[in-house]
Amino acid sequence: MITKYIKMVKPFDVVIVFLLIVLSFLPTVIFAVQQTNKDNNNVYAVISINGEEVDRFLLTGNEEHRLITYYPAPGKYNIVEIDGERIRNKEDNSPYQIAVRRDWIQSPGETSLNLPHRLLIEIVTENPEESDIDVMAQ
Repeated sequence: MITKYIKMVKPFDVVIVFLLIVLSFLPTVIFAVQQTNKDNNNVYAVISINGEEVDRFLLTGNEEHRLITYYPAPGKYNIVEIDGERIRNKEDNSPYQIAVRRDWIQSPGETSLNLPHRLLIEIVTENPEESDIDVMAQ
């Protein structure tokens, strides 16, 4: 039964099947190469209050643990925790604790926003012009 199907296969059919299998792995290879190129850029955590940058921390290669307290307005506080190459809003006195529930961020493009305190933690790369998102405005 199988010999009947083997006789139907031509040598060029084997080449085509082999090429299709190799091409099926091409997106994985391209993605891996792009990721290694991104890893060469330094990653920063930018903390802004009311739209103005307050602090910038280098996360690439960071191994220290820090707690920093910000006072965006009288009676409001945010405790930001940096642990190695990740950052989070550990504690604040906002009513719903949404930024605290956001947990750790570490990849470029991720953000943690505390709207009542107008505090933004944003992860950016060294070369912002190489972002994954292209925006066209008219």
